[in-house]
Amino acid sequence: MEEFAYLLRAFPHFLGYFCLATVLFGVFLLVYQWVTPYAEMELIRSGNLAAALNFGGAILGFCLPLASTIAHSVSIPDVAMWALIALIVQIGAHFLSRVIIKDMTRLIESGTVSVGATACCLSLGFGILNAACLTY
Repeated sequence: MEEFAYLLRAFPHFLGYFCLATVLFGVFLLVYQWVTPYAEMELIRSGNLAAALNFGGAILGFCLPLASTIAHSVSIPDVAMWALIALIVQIGAHFLSRVIIKDMTRLIESGTVSVGATACCLSLGFGILNAACLTY
């Protein structure tokens, strides 16, 4: 019975962090799609695997540090601040990918899977490093 009482006391905290994470995730999706020069969802709906890999890598690259922040945070504002940094890191990873992979936009739009996979790995790599740096 004691465990159940603990769960009841902890549930509002879970709900607060989960709702915040959901909102932050939604903000990331909107911002990321706004800064990229192609319409990810349109390309994904048409079966473009390169776009799906690129977008999926960015999503995971954001969610990894977000999860780490939630696990190690001291407050909800703390999570929001570090999530903003995670968003900036992922946007930076996207622009770095475009510098490293010449003509990335055209190659993603044309469905070049190797480019989407490489961009995915870059986003994941930065997300993993970012998450590791957030374990304070």
